[in-house]
Amino acid sequence: MAATPAPPAAPPKPTWDPRRPEPPFPWLRPTIRIRLTLLYGGMFLIAGILLLSIIYLFAAHALNVGSQLPFRITSGTVVSNTCNFPSQTTASDLNNAMNACVNEQRQHALDNLLSRSLLALLGLAVIAFAFGYAMAGRVLSPLGRITRTARAVAGSDLSRRIELDGPDDELKELADTFDEMLERLQRAFTAQQRFVGNASHELRTPLAINRTLLEVHLSDPGAPVELQQLGKTLLATNERSEQLVEGLLLLARSDNQIVERKPVDLAEVASQAIDQVHGEAETKGVEIRGERAPAVVQGNGVLLERIALNLVQNAVRYNVPEDGWVEVTTELQHGQAVLTVSNTGPVVPAYEIDNLFEPFTRLRTERTGSDKGVGLGLSIARSVARAHGGHITAQPREGGGLVMRVVLPV
Repeated sequence: MAATPAPPAAPPKPTWDPRRPEPPFPWLRPTIRIRLTLLYGGMFLIAGILLLSIIYLFAAHALNVGSQLPFRITSGTVVSNTCNFPSQTTASDLNNAMNACVNEQRQHALDNLLSRSLLALLGLAVIAFAFGYAMAGRVLSPLGRITRTARAVAGSDLSRRIELDGPDDELKELADTFDEMLERLQRAFTAQQRFVGNASHELRTPLAINRTLLEVHLSDPGAPVELQQLGKTLLATNERSEQLVEGLLLLARSDNQIVERKPVDLAEVASQAIDQVHGEAETKGVEIRGERAPAVVQGNGVLLERIALNLVQNAVRYNVPEDGWVEVTTELQHGQAVLTVSNTGPVVPAYEIDNLFEPFTRLRTERTGSDKGVGLGLSIARSVARAHGGHITAQPREGGGLVMRVVLPV
């Protein structure tokens, strides 16, 4: 019996407990609300103090506190460089002229104060907005870290963690809760993949024994015709079960990220897949064509060959009875490697495209009783593409058939 592979080590249990008790003095907790309140209140207080100081300095400069008057009296005559005083006048007219001069100087000081205060206010507003933008970015930087981790997890990397440091506020509580959720998800996915892998390995041995026994009985020339026919039927069923087990095992492997990557040319991979399907295509009368330009990616050659083989096999098997064709092309587009497999075939409704990538799903075909596969080809292709950081899409082709595109980073 084949040896059972060692199960992967489970991720460490989280140390953060979401049910931890509240602190004894919750009002002393440095929450985000308190931090933002202190930040904006302190900024407003500092801005007010600066503005008040600037206005006071401008007012003192405009009024010239402690300086001489803008006029002087010499031997009963008022002399001024800024005010107009009559040379000969009565005391009442002189007082009116002096009041007008002082009021003019006050108005000039107020106008000067207003213009300078507006300029100071504008400068402080620019500084306040710049400082507030910088501080808001600093306060909200944990949210950006959480977002980046969520995007990495969306790309099937469940090993990423936020591990946010800093005060025990709402953002750290959110990050810890998110880390706890990722821990549970990773454990669940790891257990699922371990189960599929172990089950596939355990099923390989009895299926191999069954195949050997059937082949031995079929090799006996003296076996009855009915027994030989039954043996061929059982051998075909056993082969189908082996394909299903291999597909499940490959699907479990391809759901993980590819650790060891090597340069792989998609053109070469596609050519090898075409060579394997060439005999079946000739039997069905399907022409395989297309130009394959070099498109080198970093990945696993065996898994990438499986993508090409599954797509080309599906394109040949789900084709028209006469004058059918399959076009396989590889190229580089916008810094990405693209493998395209197009074929003639039955008309595929657009609403059934997404269902084709689900395991054990075929277009208008039951799960059993078909000689076209076990229904895991496109599921494996999608999982392998995701494991390489790429994606696969399908579009109905005008006139019937599909256009499958696999896009991988270079």
